[in-house]
Amino acid sequence: MRPANNHNRGKKMRRTLAAGVVALALSGCASIMSGGTQPVTIKSVPEGASVTVTNRAGEKVHNGTTPVTLTLNRGAGYFKSETYKVEVKKEGYEPRQLDIVSTVNGWYIGNILFGGVIGLLAVDPATGAMYSFPDSVNATLNVSEKTVAGSAQSLTIVSTESMTPEAMKNAREVVAPK
Repeated sequence: MRPANNHNRGKKMRRTLAAGVVALALSGCASIMSGGTQPVTIKSVPEGASVTVTNRAGEKVHNGTTPVTLTLNRGAGYFKSETYKVEVKKEGYEPRQLDIVSTVNGWYIGNILFGGVIGLLAVDPATGAMYSFPDSVNATLNVSEKTVAGSAQSLTIVSTESMTPEAMKNAREVVAPK
């Protein structure tokens, strides 16, 4: 005959195990592993450029300078990934626009492997955790044509015979391309 204490302990253990299985079945792999938000770093060359980030709805999410790390929402609704437009500007440079676009998060596929039907069809799509962004985006700004055209550089052509020895020390020879 078994003591009643062991019987109750076994029953309690089975309930705990069953509760754990139910909790796993009702959750999503991507939601557990990644969450509904993700940090994304925005960099520029040169640094210190102004950056404006807007979401799919056109709402301004951030306004500041590079480099910056933002925590962005992955989802924009049920089975709808969020996308972001990034505008990077700096005086003397051409402005640059980039898109931050998501891909399907690998953990979302874990729902198929681990039998998380509710995670596959409800939790991960509702939280946006089924999507993933690149960890960083980089904008290389090109020097503005106005800046190049308005530069103070000039070219003066003179005969070396008319130059003083001191001026000859500062002179540079220009060779035409062949």
